[in-house]
Amino acid sequence: MSINASVSADNKEAILKISGRFDFSLHNEFRNAYKDIAVTAGIYTVDLGQTEYLDSSALGMLLLLKEYAEANSSTVKIANVSSEIREILNIASFDKLFTLE
Repeated sequence: MSINASVSADNKEAILKISGRFDFSLHNEFRNAYKDIAVTAGIYTVDLGQTEYLDSSALGMLLLLKEYAEANSSTVKIANVSSEIREILNIASFDKLFTLE
């Protein structure tokens, strides 16, 4: 499990790619990944294309990211969501809080 963070050339989009399990063991790494990237009035994209598992602590981390992004006039979208993870996000009503792609 790992997080690969990158930012677009214009500093308008940060991409956080989560590989493997997205759970509490990634809490510090996830928080540091988005706080170390300067995005202003842009978008944070959480790419779950390589994510095999997501638990309630990951949902909490996504909410913390949303709060952080909104404080910086930015938004969050969740990309490359598998059907299994989409089901978890829908049950938690995250489809109403985030754009799911």
